[in-house]
Amino acid sequence: MSVNGKKVLHMDRNPYYGGESASITPLEDLYKRFKIPGAPPASMGRGRDWNVDLIPKFLMANGQLVKMLLYTEVTRYLDFKVTEGSFVYKGGKIYKVPSTEAEALASSLMGLFEKRRFRKFLVYVANFDEKDSRTFEGIDPKKTPMREVYKKFDLGQDVIDFTGHALALYRTDDYLDEPCCETINRIKLYSESLARYGKSPYLYPLYGLGELPQGFARLSAIYGGTYMLNKPIGEIIVENGKVVGVKSEGEIARCKQLICDPSYVKDRVEKVILPQNQVNRKSDIYVCMISSAHNVAAQGKYIAIVSTTVETKEPEKEIRPALELLEPIEQKFVSISDLLVPKDLGTESQIFISRAYDATTHFETTCDDIKDIYKRMTGSEFDFEEMKRKKNDIYGED
Repeated sequence: MSVNGKKVLHMDRNPYYGGESASITPLEDLYKRFKIPGAPPASMGRGRDWNVDLIPKFLMANGQLVKMLLYTEVTRYLDFKVTEGSFVYKGGKIYKVPSTEAEALASSLMGLFEKRRFRKFLVYVANFDEKDSRTFEGIDPKKTPMREVYKKFDLGQDVIDFTGHALALYRTDDYLDEPCCETINRIKLYSESLARYGKSPYLYPLYGLGELPQGFARLSAIYGGTYMLNKPIGEIIVENGKVVGVKSEGEIARCKQLICDPSYVKDRVEKVILPQNQVNRKSDIYVCMISSAHNVAAQGKYIAIVSTTVETKEPEKEIRPALELLEPIEQKFVSISDLLVPKDLGTESQIFISRAYDATTHFETTCDDIKDIYKRMTGSEFDFEEMKRKKNDIYGED
C-alpha cells in the first residue's frame, strides 16, 4: 500500500513486529508468554541466542512470498538458508523425500517398477501447462479428479500418499476427488522450488520468521509509512457502517480503510469448524526443525515445532507420535489457535480482515489472502510488477 502511494499508519499492541508470526526473543520472554515459572535453565545457553517462531512456516524457494521479497527488494534486509531436506514418516521409519533423480533411484520409499511409473508421472507434471491443451494427454485439468490421474499412471497407495502429502503438501486426502489442476500446480511448485537450490524446496530466514514483517516494515517506512509498536487499540470507530478511525490511549487516528488480523475484531470473525474423523487421523502432523545454524537457538540446541489441525478434545495426545520421535525434550511449549476467518468481504465497512494462519508448512495460502485483500481494497488485481522499487527510491536521486 505504501509503494502504491497510500498513507499508511501501522499500529501494533505488541512490543514486537509480526503479531502471530513473530519470533520471540530472548528466551526469558518465551517462558513468560507461556507462563512457565522460573528462568530458563543454564543448559539452554544465553537467552538472547534464541529466536523462537510462534508459527511453523518455511518459504517455498519458487513461491509467491519469495517473489514479493525479490520484487520489493526486501531481500536486502534478510539472509536466507536452504533447509537440509524434507522427510516423511512411513511404517515406523523416517525417509528422506528424494531431491534428485539419483536419490529417487536409491530411495527405499518405492520399488523399482513403482519408481519408473512415478518418474513418468513427474515428467508429465513438469511438461503440464494449463494454457496448452497439448500437454493434457487426455486429462481435463478443470474436471478430471486427481484420483483418476494417479490411476492413469498406475501409482500405488504409498506413492499417492507421498505425492499428495510430501510434494503437493496437502494436509488431508480431500483433494483426491477435486479437479487435478491445483494438485499438478502444487507439485510443479515443489519441483521448481527444489530445482532452485537442490537440497530442499524450502528457505528459512536467519534469525527467524519475525525478520519478514520487519523487512516489510522497513520498505513501508521508505515510502512514508509510520510504525507504532506497543500501541494498545482501544476502539475501532465506525460511522454509518464505515470505518473512520482507530482510538488508542485517548487519541483518534482517522482512516478511510483498515486492515487487521482477527484478534482486533472478534465480533467480525468466525471460527472454522473442521469435520472430525475419529477412526484415523484426517490431517497430517508436521515437524519443522531449526537450530543454531539458522541463528535461532543456542549452540548445539534445536527448536522443533510440531503442528497439526486439531481433530479431538485432546489435542496434545494427537501430536504424541511426533513428540516421541523428538525425545529427549528439554522444554515444551503448547499453544492452540482457532482458525478464524472474516464474516464478510469488508467492502461495506472498509475493514479488511486477514485469515488466521493455517496449518500449512509454507506461506502460499497467506500470500493468496494478501492478494485477495489487495483486490478487495483497490478493486484491481495484485500485480508483482507494480511492486518493483524504482532505483532512486532505494539510492536517492541520481
